[in-house]
Amino acid sequence: MLFSSSIFLFAFLPLVLLIYYLPLRRWRQGQNVFLLAASLFFYAWGEPWFVLVMIGSILINYVFGLWVARAKRAGRGARAPVTAAVAVNLGLLFVFKYLVFVLGIANQLGAGLTVPVIELPIGISFFTFQALSYVLDVARGRGQAQRFPLKVGLYISFFPQLIAGPIVRYETVAGEIDDRRENWADFSAGVCRFAAGLGKKVLIANQMAVVADRAFALEPGQLSVGLAWLGAVCYTLQIYFDFSGYSDMAIGLGRMFGFHFLENFEYPYISRSITEFWRRWHISLSTWFRDYVYFPLGGSRVSSAGRHIRNLFVVWLLTGIWHGANWTFLAWGLFYFALLVLEKYAHLGRGWPTGLRWLFTMAMVNFGWVLFRADSLGAAGRYLGAMLGLGGGLWDERACFYLLENLPVLAAAVLFSAPVALRLRDKLYGGGLKRLSPLWDACYAVLLLLVVIVSASYVVKGTYNPFIYFNF
Repeated sequence: MLFSSSIFLFAFLPLVLLIYYLPLRRWRQGQNVFLLAASLFFYAWGEPWFVLVMIGSILINYVFGLWVARAKRAGRGARAPVTAAVAVNLGLLFVFKYLVFVLGIANQLGAGLTVPVIELPIGISFFTFQALSYVLDVARGRGQAQRFPLKVGLYISFFPQLIAGPIVRYETVAGEIDDRRENWADFSAGVCRFAAGLGKKVLIANQMAVVADRAFALEPGQLSVGLAWLGAVCYTLQIYFDFSGYSDMAIGLGRMFGFHFLENFEYPYISRSITEFWRRWHISLSTWFRDYVYFPLGGSRVSSAGRHIRNLFVVWLLTGIWHGANWTFLAWGLFYFALLVLEKYAHLGRGWPTGLRWLFTMAMVNFGWVLFRADSLGAAGRYLGAMLGLGGGLWDERACFYLLENLPVLAAAVLFSAPVALRLRDKLYGGGLKRLSPLWDACYAVLLLLVVIVSASYVVKGTYNPFIYFNF
């Protein structure tokens, strides 16, 4: 079930809110059990049997959490249960997400193995990392092991962040499972955040997807330089508004129920270095790898540059692999590893003018998204070649048509990928224009209402509604 679907917007969400806030208003345990049941139903909506994988993950990690807590009480340390938890969770992820890919490689080398048909459970990378976070945070003393499996189930399966993140760390919400405090300020802020995210997804990302999909579907000889760049830029904007819009909706939904998730995006396309970009893009994933992989390996506080480069290599290799079983994702992760090493040790970009640093960063990010979007390394190479002039000329009628047809949405996407509205609001509330803040509030409310109405009309009409991170 998608957040941007009519069944979610007009049936599931209103019904869940009504039951949560009316008959269960003052019964916390009843609310938690209800949210767990609603979340499992939400996950089972498309492919019912996948929910069994989810329930299995919940029960296994509930046991691991108890094992960790018991080992710590006995003074034995948590190495054994943590190792077992990592092995089991990553083993589950490997079977569903990577086994077919690995067997295919083995067959290309002449192994002659039977390759099974394995469907990928939706969002398995997200809920597996959350499950691991539960065990690891209990081991690190960042949260208490839950005595009841239903509470572990609620943390892992809570529907706002279930299929596309953000990856919510257990330490972030451990106290809110029982002791959250719902209030009108949080609820209204959550509604506004959800509405903004819905608009980003439906009104911008989905429109950018049309141009990107058509450009990437063409053969290299049919791609002019202009169309190749237009398609790549549209995909760059699509993936940002698609994923950040979904994160906004998840954060907003969490606020409606009294949960406070951390931010997942912070205007990454204003970055002036690759390092800064990854501090702003998919923050929950990058901080997960930082805290659970990079720091345990020693991070940057190691005895030599070689060990630091090794640590970066491991993290970015795993980041690429996390995104999918394809050579393109592996190459995408290593592409960022190379750029970060160049920034750190070759001082790439240091001393450049600010505008040039931003331009270079966005060019590299754009090239990276082409690699991420392509079906194969060969397809990525051909598309990048077209962007560099090895395709069908500099400009063509198709590029002109797509540009003019989508120019308003493209302009809005570029504008809202920077914190223009945020800075205007801060200036109104904190500067000499404070007297205009009531006007800003009124305009903002009207704008959000229009966004919801127009977005809902698109959803009802059943327009093109892809979602990139749905498969991760």
